[in-house]
Amino acid sequence: MPSLARRARHTRLKRLPEMDFNDTPAEAAFRAEARAWLAAHAPAHELAAGIKIPDTEEAARGRAWMRELCDGGWSGLTFPKALGGRGLTGIEAVIFSEEESRYQLPKGPFTTIGTGMALPVIAKHGNDAQRAQFIEPTLKGDLTWCQLFSEPSAGSDLANMRTKAVRADDGSGDWIVNGQKVWSSWAHLTDWGILVVRTDPTVPKHKGLTFFAVDMKTPGIETRPIRQISGMSEFNETFLTDVRIPDANRIGAIGEGWACCMTVLMGERLGSGAHRSGVEPLIDMAGRTPSDDGATMLDDRAVRLALADALAEEQGERFFQARLRTMVSKGENPGALAGMIKLAYAGRQQKVLGLGMELRGLDAIAADPADSATADLQYDYIYSTVMRIAGGADEVLRNQIAERVLNMPGEVRMDKDVPFEQLK
Repeated sequence: MPSLARRARHTRLKRLPEMDFNDTPAEAAFRAEARAWLAAHAPAHELAAGIKIPDTEEAARGRAWMRELCDGGWSGLTFPKALGGRGLTGIEAVIFSEEESRYQLPKGPFTTIGTGMALPVIAKHGNDAQRAQFIEPTLKGDLTWCQLFSEPSAGSDLANMRTKAVRADDGSGDWIVNGQKVWSSWAHLTDWGILVVRTDPTVPKHKGLTFFAVDMKTPGIETRPIRQISGMSEFNETFLTDVRIPDANRIGAIGEGWACCMTVLMGERLGSGAHRSGVEPLIDMAGRTPSDDGATMLDDRAVRLALADALAEEQGERFFQARLRTMVSKGENPGALAGMIKLAYAGRQQKVLGLGMELRGLDAIAADPADSATADLQYDYIYSTVMRIAGGADEVLRNQIAERVLNMPGEVRMDKDVPFEQLK
C-alpha cells in the first residue's frame, strides 16, 4: 500500500488563488464610503447589549433598518439598478457586510433570509415578472422571508424530503402541497417562504424536486413555534395541508429544485464569513476577571495559551476569507470552498464562546441580571450550536470539501440513481 506521503503527492488539489489582504484603491474608497454611512446611521438602530426584545419588536426594527439601507442606497448592492439595486460586484457586497457586522443591528434570519437566500435564487432562476414582484419590495423591507427546506426526515440529507406537490385536478395549473417542514426560522412572522417540494417520485431523489415562492398567509399553512433552550422561539414546525400555490409562483423549471437549493445554500455559506466572533473581547474579559490567587485570569499561563490558540485560528480564518475575497473580486465562483468558510467559522465560534464561558466560571451559568455582557455570552454560546447545523452540518461539509476540493473518492451511494419511490 502506498505511503500517505506518496498518496498525498498523487492527490490532485485545486489550486487556490494567492491571497491579497489589501483593498484595491476602488475597494478602499468604497469601504471608506460604507464605513462613514454606517457610522452616521447604524447606531440609531443598534440593539442594546444584553437586552432581549419580543420577536415582533425585533421584526419591526429589522424592517426599519432595511428601509434605512434601501433609502441610503446600500441594499441589494449586486442587483441591477432597474430592480432597486446598485449594480455592483460581489466584492463590494462582501466589504459592506464586513463593515455592517461591526454593529449590533436587527438583521437576523428575519431579514437576511430574504436578501441572502430568497433574492439570489429569484434573480438567478426566476423570470422577469418574479424579479419585478419580489426583489425591490424585499430590499425595502416590505416583504420578509423564511426558508422551508428541512423536514423531520430530511435534514443533512435534504434531497430525502417527502413534502409533495401535485397538479390540481381542476385544470387551473395550480399545485396542491402537503407535508411538513421544520426549523423554519421566523416562519410565524414572515410574509413569504422559499419552498422546495417533491413533484416527481419516479426519478432519483435529487432530480424530482421543484422550487416555489409561497405566501405564508395561504390557507392550509400552520406554523408552530418551537421553544428553544435559550428561551426564544425563533424556529417553527410548519405544516402544509392542501396548500394551493399558483404555477406563476414556481421558481425555475419543474425538476430544477435541487439547483435552486444549491444557489440558496451557496449564499448562506458565503454569508457566514461576514460574522464576527472575536478573541480580543475575551482577552479584555480575562484581564478583568479575578482568579483565585488574587491576580486575573489573564495571568494564568493555561488561559493565555488557550487565548493564543483561539487567536491563531481566528487569523487563519481571516486569511482564508481573503482568498475567497480574491476569487470573488475576480468574478470566480468559490463553489465548495464556500463551505470551508462556514465550517471554520461555526466551529471556531462555538470554541471561542465556550472559552468565554469558562473564563466567567459559575457566573456564566447563572449570570447576574446586571451583567449584560455575560448574559449575551451565555445566549450566544447556546445559539452557537445552530451554526454547526444550519446551511449544512459539519459532517456534510467535510464530505463535500473532501470530494469536490481535495478530489478524494466519494462514498459508495447505493441510493444515488434509485427512483425516490423505491426508497420509501
